[in-house]
Amino acid sequence: MTATLASRSKKKASQKAISAIVTKKIIPPVAAIAIFLIIWQLLTLGESPNIPAPLTVLQETWDPYIINPFFDNGGTDKGLGWQLFESLKRVAIGFSLSTIVGITLGILIGANVWVYNAVDPLFQVLRTVPPLAWLPISLAAFQQSNPSAIFVIFITSIWPIIINTTVGVQQLPQDYRNVARVLKLSGSKYFFKILFPATVPYIFTGLRIGIGLSWLAIVAAEMLVGGVGIGFFIWDAYNSSLLSQIILALIYVGIVGLLLDRLVAFIASKVVPEEQK
Repeated sequence: MTATLASRSKKKASQKAISAIVTKKIIPPVAAIAIFLIIWQLLTLGESPNIPAPLTVLQETWDPYIINPFFDNGGTDKGLGWQLFESLKRVAIGFSLSTIVGITLGILIGANVWVYNAVDPLFQVLRTVPPLAWLPISLAAFQQSNPSAIFVIFITSIWPIIINTTVGVQQLPQDYRNVARVLKLSGSKYFFKILFPATVPYIFTGLRIGIGLSWLAIVAAEMLVGGVGIGFFIWDAYNSSLLSQIILALIYVGIVGLLLDRLVAFIASKVVPEEQK
């Protein structure tokens, strides 16, 4: 009897938890999206609106872009799945390079006051340069579109990683340093046991900002360098006056950007200690 009551109690608690999640996490965004689509549909009523209505976008892109996103007719005539895949490959390479270089430089700069004072003005100037302003330089240097696009991602996303890592190192409590001196820790033990763990929350803050900037940069860069990629797809659709394809591509871009941010946040939740969150 007691076991049965306990089982029922757990079931009710589970149902309440699920209901709370649905009420707080699912219903509000679904309602907001529905309201947005209704307003959009109403604003595009009438003959020949400048922007297609949601139902028009759905009708014009259903076949093949929605139901078959991975079609491949050769050349740049590919589905949005392949377009996004090519863009994500470039982002993966550029962002990985910026992560490695950015964390390394951030630790070195944060650990040395003289180096920080020397390079901080330079970094503050370079980080304000718009992503596309780097594209002519990268094209001149690499003479190829793909490496140029990857470089734009790298140079755009590296600054928040460097800056946040540097701040993390500089914010290391003096007590930690004192303990390391008392225990006479070697350089490697000090780094892996004290410095790096204390800096990890700041590093992931920079990574979340960096991944967002990477995705923004690749879409803009691909519009100019051409080839297969979601940026070029949007620009090519614009030149062909295919607004429904552009809108669908923008929706895909937004969803992928959200997923990338959530991925980095999920990794951070597993890596960053609870007491440092």
